[in-house]
Amino acid sequence: HVQLVESGGGSVQVGGSLRLSCAASVDTSSHVFIGWFRQAPGKEREGVATIRTDGTTIYEDSVKGRFTISQNTAKNTLYLQMNSLEPEDTAMYYCAAARTVYAGDVLGKNQYEYWGQGTQVTVS
Repeated sequence: HVQLVESGGGSVQVGGSLRLSCAASVDTSSHVFIGWFRQAPGKEREGVATIRTDGTTIYEDSVKGRFTISQNTAKNTLYLQMNSLEPEDTAMYYCAAARTVYAGDVLGKNQYEYWGQGTQVTVS
């Protein structure tokens, strides 16, 4: 059973930065993709960024150039560096892992089997 625990959320002003962390109970490279999702009140959960075992990264269009996903495989930890934060980035952020992913939907939430409990990010 995979456990994912997020941390690093908080409240920040517009234009500010936060770094989220996700500690995994297993080797993060054991999953094809591990990534970040977010869900704002009243909205669907959406993929933000994901990273493949070979280091390939994929980003949702609205965060390109502002967010950076990375992982420390030695520590089994995933990160999301978020810069130039906007009010629209306010959401609960989740870490998720997938063993297999359809190539045409790598940021699709239904592709991911394991989820953390989330960490809140508020931008105002």
